[in-house]
Amino acid sequence: MGRLDLTDALRAEYRTMFDTSSITASRQTAVEGLVASLIANKARYEAVAQPLGMPWHVVAVIHNMESSQSFSKHLHNGDPLTARTVHVPAGRPRTGSPPFTWEESATDALTMHGFASWHDWTVAGTLYQIECYNGTGYRLYHPDVKTPYLWSFCNWYTAGKYVADGTWSQTATSSQCGAAVLLRRMAEKQLIGFTDEPLPDPANGPLVVKYMTAKPSDPKLIADGTALQTWLNTHTGIHLKIDGWAGKGTSDAYKTVSGNYLPGDPRA
Repeated sequence: MGRLDLTDALRAEYRTMFDTSSITASRQTAVEGLVASLIANKARYEAVAQPLGMPWHVVAVIHNMESSQSFSKHLHNGDPLTARTVHVPAGRPRTGSPPFTWEESATDALTMHGFASWHDWTVAGTLYQIECYNGTGYRLYHPDVKTPYLWSFCNWYTAGKYVADGTWSQTATSSQCGAAVLLRRMAEKQLIGFTDEPLPDPANGPLVVKYMTAKPSDPKLIADGTALQTWLNTHTGIHLKIDGWAGKGTSDAYKTVSGNYLPGDPRA
């Protein structure tokens, strides 16, 4: 099935859905268990991901979707490693002799799908590549259903799925946790980051803007102060002038919201 172009509109859709996704309450325990087992096998995923220049967590969530995290099955489609794949894509890997190691098979599957030449590991670029791995049938033929391959177990998915290749059911429900849901939970736990949302570096100190004793001239400081003031103004009763100067008034407002003055405020 052909790939779709990663347009600005599609990027925005991925971004919005990822930011507003929430795990279905009855699935939270299951999601936590899946995340824990993926983390436990991080080293094995990294061994495959690093030579291909891709994040380990992408290998991990595909492994969950295709093989239920079994290391005795092909990453292509979950067929056993004791022979070449039988289901689509059949006859993989084309080189070598079975039984295959999981690493051999995984490398073949990811290379076949172009992961080695893909370099956009933003949130949107990651979700696009994972969705294309599974196929774009939902978008092309059932756009009313958000693909469970990404969104099952969260607020974006209720029912509807392919129960076999080319066989659609409007009422069937996926019993697998979607890849985007797993990625979101790992990001919430600060276990993974993306190129547009890297993990915070503890050496850089707190992410919140530091107290400013004078009006800043540095564009980054102005932008950071403006972002903080804009956020503070979303709280009832706070009305800050948006000028990027995170001084006494901004620190006072921050204390009202968080209970603490800004870092560097002499009153802190």
